[in-house]
Amino acid sequence: QVQLVESGGGLVQAGGSLRLSCAASGSFSIIDLNAMGWYRQAPGNQRELVATITRGGTTNYADSMKGRFTISRDNAKRTVYLQMSSLRPEDTAVYYCNAMIFGHNYWGQGTQVTVSS
Repeated sequence: QVQLVESGGGLVQAGGSLRLSCAASGSFSIIDLNAMGWYRQAPGNQRELVATITRGGTTNYADSMKGRFTISRDNAKRTVYLQMSSLRPEDTAVYYCNAMIFGHNYWGQGTQVTVSS
């Protein structure tokens, strides 16, 4: 059974920083862990892409996150990170980790990020 467990969310003031982590566990090898990413969903909104990263390290960002957010991964630890800086109140949302394993899409339970003005 595959599990994705996020951590690192919380309350931060506008302009501050947070680092999210997501660890994947289960019966799979590193080569089965393909693209990983972060998505977010604010109340009343659809879930949207934040950033993705391939096993080889190629990254993709939503336009509004470019220059403020950095996605990275440690394949040996089966973990993906999201470093968020210059946070804005509109970044407030539940952030979800995503991973493609064995060709299937898996999601974490989400972690709340709240940015106060």
